[in-house]
Amino acid sequence: MPLYDTIGLGYAARRRPDPRIAAVIDAALRDASSVVNVGAGTGSYEPTTRRVVAVEPSTVMISQRASDAAPCLQGVAESLPLETKSVDAAMAVLTMHHWTDLARGLAELRRVARSHAVLVTWVPDAAPFWLTDDYFPEIVAHDRTVFPAERELLAVVERAIGPAHAAPIGIPHDCTDGFLCAYWRRPEAYLRDDVRRAISSFSRFDPAAGLTRLRDDLASGAWRARHGHVLEHDAMDFGYRIVIAEVC
Repeated sequence: MPLYDTIGLGYAARRRPDPRIAAVIDAALRDASSVVNVGAGTGSYEPTTRRVVAVEPSTVMISQRASDAAPCLQGVAESLPLETKSVDAAMAVLTMHHWTDLARGLAELRRVARSHAVLVTWVPDAAPFWLTDDYFPEIVAHDRTVFPAERELLAVVERAIGPAHAAPIGIPHDCTDGFLCAYWRRPEAYLRDDVRRAISSFSRFDPAAGLTRLRDDLASGAWRARHGHVLEHDAMDFGYRIVIAEVC
C-alpha cells in the first residue's frame, strides 16, 4: 500500500504550493510545453500554462486533486505509464525519497522526457535545523539514510539522466507549503496535529517527547533564547535543492 494511502487524508489543506517556490520550478522548466509530474500528489506546483500529465501511486492523494487539475495516471516512478520521449520535461517535487529505487526512477524520467528533468529534494549536508536538532533527532537520523548528499545526488542524477546542476531554494518565513521546514519561523505550528499530519516524517515515530520539550521551551522562553536569531530572517536555506538535469 502506498504510504500516502495511510497518511494522506487532509493533505491538500496543508500542502498548498508556495508561489515563490512555484516560480523557481516554473523557470527551471524553461520552454517545455508538455510536462510529466512524477509523484504528483494533490497537484502542487503543476504549471497551469503547460500541458501536464500527472503520475501518482496513492488513490487517496489522487482523490484530493482539484476538478480542474491535470489528468492523473496511477503509477510509480520506477515504471511510468508513458511512452518514451512523450513529454518535453519531467518534474518530481519532494517525492524521490519515497521511491523504492532512485536510479530506476531517474532512468524512467530520462526515458519519457525529451529535454530535461527538474527535481526538488533535500540534501543532508545542509545547515542544522533547530526542529530536528533539538526536538526530533529521529527525523534527521532517518533522513540521512534516505537522502544522498548533494555531490552524491548529482552523481546519481548524471549517471541516470545527464549533466546536472543544483541550486538552493530559500524557504520563506511564511511558506504556504507545509513541508517539514516550512514553519521554521513559526515554531508553535509544529504543536498542531493537522500540521504534523501533512509532514510524512512525523508518521514514522511517536513525537510526544519532542512535542513536550518544544511546548515547554516555547512557554519558558528557552526556544527564543537559543533560536530567536532566525526571527531576523525572511528566508533561509535548510537544504532544499532544485536539480536540473539535461537528457542526453
